[in-house]
Amino acid sequence: MQAITVRDRDAGLAGLSLTDMPYPHAAENDVIVRVHAAGFTPGELDWPGTWTDRAGRDRTPSVPGHDLSGVVEELGFGTTGLSVGQRVFGLTDWARNGTLAEYVAVEARNLAPLPADVDHTVAAALPISGLTAWQALFDHGRLATGQTVLIHGVAGGVGSIAAQLAREVGARVIGTGRSADRDRALALGVDTFLDPQTEKLEDVGEADVVLDVIGGDILDRSAALVRAGGTLVTIAMPPKVRPKDGRAVFFVVEPDRARLTDLVTRVRDGRLKPVVGAVRPLTEAPAAFAPTTRTPGKAIIRVAEDRTGDPS
Repeated sequence: MQAITVRDRDAGLAGLSLTDMPYPHAAENDVIVRVHAAGFTPGELDWPGTWTDRAGRDRTPSVPGHDLSGVVEELGFGTTGLSVGQRVFGLTDWARNGTLAEYVAVEARNLAPLPADVDHTVAAALPISGLTAWQALFDHGRLATGQTVLIHGVAGGVGSIAAQLAREVGARVIGTGRSADRDRALALGVDTFLDPQTEKLEDVGEADVVLDVIGGDILDRSAALVRAGGTLVTIAMPPKVRPKDGRAVFFVVEPDRARLTDLVTRVRDGRLKPVVGAVRPLTEAPAAFAPTTRTPGKAIIRVAEDRTGDPS
């Protein structure tokens, strides 16, 4: 099969290449998925799991990408709950080969059934961004009706979903991003938008929950914006500055089949619309990691068409 691989950590983005790889092996409780659409996180070439397995052993050449939507091709020993030919979506383990490939082995519990009327491209934009947004807002941030949430990078993959989920529960949403994203943010239901590069971040006032996806100076300054009893939640890095009278949480998203099912139901109902960014073929995946032009939303790699006649 063909896959995007990395072999040399020091080479960075230049080390990404399209190569031939062996067809994956389905371990116990695995399924092999024929990938139709895949997503990735631009910074994952810096993640330890991209280069080593859970025992710390080198596992290159490795395949990046962890979001996927596709069709079950094969079941491993003991696998239950899914069937060959079934449409699925979800995310792969951080320390195993990922989704920028024609086929991928993934634990069945990390996947959820994909309804026939949801496009693979849309589904591939949902797993990491959707689960991250939900876990940040509700599992860690404990966001409730009537509260205020500040979302950094509100027009991005995670931020755009978080804004929609927050609005659905009746929270007030403040979003930050580049000025070019202002109209997109307002269309998501953001009540107040601010560009930290041209406007004073501290002018947004206090929030019950602050969701950070950026890190650095923005994360440090955000601690002072957390209302007493509130929570600063970040996926970028462990916070150095903590709220005076609140909590600070750094977390890594976890698989959750039930929540994936809940999120895709929202997509079908029109209550949630993942923002899909640029869509490229597998051959152009290396360029997608370092785009020359910035586009909002989640970048998606289109890997295959459905052999069963499904137009998606």
